[in-house]
Amino acid sequence: MKQLIRKFIPSFLIDCYHFILALFGAIFYRFPSKEIKVIGVTGTNGKTTTVNLISRILEEAGLKTAALSSIYFKIGDRQWQNNLRMTMPGRFKIQKFLRQAVDAGCKYVVLEVSSEGIKQYRHKFINFKTAVFTNLTPEHIESHGGFENYKKAKGELFAVAKEVHVINSDDKNASYFLQFSAGEKYLYQLGGKDYCKIAIRDSKGGLKAIDDFSLNLKLPGEFNLYNALAAICVGLSEGVNLEACKTSLEKTENLPGRMEEVISRPFRVFIDYAFTPNALEKVYQTLKNNKQSRVGRLICVLGACGGGRDKWKRPVLGQIAAKYGDEIIVTNEDPYDEDPMSIINQVAVGIKGKVKKISDRRGAIREALKTAKPGDVVIVTGKGCEPSINLAGGKKIPWNEREVVKEEFESLNRE
Repeated sequence: MKQLIRKFIPSFLIDCYHFILALFGAIFYRFPSKEIKVIGVTGTNGKTTTVNLISRILEEAGLKTAALSSIYFKIGDRQWQNNLRMTMPGRFKIQKFLRQAVDAGCKYVVLEVSSEGIKQYRHKFINFKTAVFTNLTPEHIESHGGFENYKKAKGELFAVAKEVHVINSDDKNASYFLQFSAGEKYLYQLGGKDYCKIAIRDSKGGLKAIDDFSLNLKLPGEFNLYNALAAICVGLSEGVNLEACKTSLEKTENLPGRMEEVISRPFRVFIDYAFTPNALEKVYQTLKNNKQSRVGRLICVLGACGGGRDKWKRPVLGQIAAKYGDEIIVTNEDPYDEDPMSIINQVAVGIKGKVKKISDRRGAIREALKTAKPGDVVIVTGKGCEPSINLAGGKKIPWNEREVVKEEFESLNRE
C-alpha cells in the first residue's frame, strides 16, 4: 500500500502531509521541546550506543534525563522497550514522549535522529539544543537517491541545532558538518593508541581548550571509544567535568544487543545489531584482533535486511564476512515481502569460500553453536535486541536473540 501511495501521489504532497502531521503533533502536545534541553544524535552507526552513554553521564551528574533510541524509551527511572521498529517514532508519538518527559520533571532528553526520520519531518518543531555526529558511511542510498542526499538529510539536524555541535573530526565527512554555525563546537578524535583528544571552539572559530586523556573503557572496540568521546563532549557542554564523564563511562560494562556477550564458556558468543558494511567490519575486526577474547576460530552468523532496502550491500556483507570469518552461516533476518532464500543467496554471492545457508535463524544459531569448539568465538549479527523478525504482509515473529542463543546452547548441552 505504501509503495502504491508513493508511486501515484506527487512527492511534494507527501512532504506536505508529513510536515502538517509534525506541526499538528507539536500543537497538540503544546510544543514540549521549548521546556526541555533536547540533544539529537545522528550518523550511520553508533547512534543508539551514544544516546545510552550520554544519558548515563547526565544521570550520574544528578540530571534527570529522558532518552529515546531504537532499543528503548526511558523517562527518569522508568524504561520500556521500543517495539515500533523505528529509530524515530512518528510525529505525534515523539511529541507525546517529549511532553511526558517534561511532565515527569526531566531536564534533558536525548534522541536518536535518523535520516529517514528527517526525510519525513519528524525532527520538525523540536527545539534541538545540541546536535551530535558519530560517523557517515553509505546507507539508505536507494531511499534517499544517493549518498549526497543521505548526507544532506543528516545535516538538517545541524541546521536546526544552533547552540552546540559535537562532531567526530576523524570521519572523512566531518568538514560538511563543520560548515554549520553553532555557539560552541566540540571536535573529538583518537589522538593515538593511548589517548583521546577533544577540541572546543567558540562561535568565532577560536580554540578554547584541548584535552589529551586516556579512557579505560570496558566496552570493546575502537568504535565504542568514538561513541564514548561523543558522550563526553555532550557532558562537557552541559557542565559535567571530564573526570566525572570518564568515571561514568568506565563503569559501563555492556549494552543490550551491542557487542553483548551471551555465552562465555567453553567458547564465547556475542550478539550485535550491526547490519551495515562499516559496522559489520568494525565488529569483526574487534573480535578477530582481540587475542584475549579469541584463540580459535571466528564463526559468523549473518543475514541482510529485506523489504527492497539497500540491496547493493548484500554481497558486500558477504565479502566482509568472508574476509574475517573462519566459518560463515548466512541466514534470515528481516525479509519483509521478499523471498528469504533470495536474500540469503545474494549475501552468499560475496562469499567465495565455503558457506552454509540456513533459512531458519534459530537453526542457524544452533548450527553455529554445534560447530563451535573451546576457544572459538561465535558472532551473530543483524538483530541485537530487536523484538521481532518481520515477514511478508506485516507479519511479525516475536524474537529475542539473547534468549534463543541461551536456549539452543542449553539444548545442545542436554543432548
